[in-house]
Amino acid sequence: MTSIYDASGTQVPCTVIEAGPCVVTQVKTKQSDGYDAIQLAYDDKREKKTTKAMQGHFAKAKVTPKHALAEFTRFEEQKEFGEVVKADVFVEGEYVDVIGTSKGKGFQGGMKRHGFHGVNDATHGQHDRERSPGAIGASSDPSRVFKGMRMAGRTGNKRIKMINLQILKIDAEKNLIVVKGSVPGAKGSYIIVERWK
Repeated sequence: MTSIYDASGTQVPCTVIEAGPCVVTQVKTKQSDGYDAIQLAYDDKREKKTTKAMQGHFAKAKVTPKHALAEFTRFEEQKEFGEVVKADVFVEGEYVDVIGTSKGKGFQGGMKRHGFHGVNDATHGQHDRERSPGAIGASSDPSRVFKGMRMAGRTGNKRIKMINLQILKIDAEKNLIVVKGSVPGAKGSYIIVERWK
C-alpha cells in the first residue's frame, strides 16, 4: 500500500495494481457454452512449466503460455481471440471489486485468530490463563461442542472479495491502476479486478 493526496490536500491510502496487458484466450458464447463470457490471461510463463493441455489451449489463441487465467461475463464490447485488454478499459472515479487470496498465517490460537481479549485482570487466581479461549461448551447437556465454535485453527489463505473500491488514478502507458484502500493478498500476488455490480 501507499498513499496519495487528493485535490483538497487529504492523504488517501491506496494500492497500486498492475492490470495488464491481458490477452483474450477464449471467447464463450451462448451457442457453444450456454453463456457469454471471455477468458483473459496474464503474465508470461515458460512453456516448460506449462502442461500439454494448456499449451494447446494457448496455441489455439496464438499466444504464449500465461500464469493467470480468469473469466469475465460483463464486457460492453465483444472481444476476439488474441485481443489485448489493457488498464484503459477502466475509468477514473468508477468503482471496482477486487478478488484475491489473503495472506496465510498458519495455525493460530483463538486470541489472534478471532481477536479475543483474554483475562485482563491477572489477579483472582488466574495463573496462566490470560490468553485462553475460555469455556467451549456446557457439561452433560448437550454433551458436545456446538459447530462453529470459535477456536484455534488455520488463519488466512482464503479467497477474499473487497467490494466497492474507487479508482483514483490510471496510468494507461504502464497499465497501472490506483485504487482507494487495501486489496487482499501479498505483494506480487495475482488478483481479479472487475467492475462493481
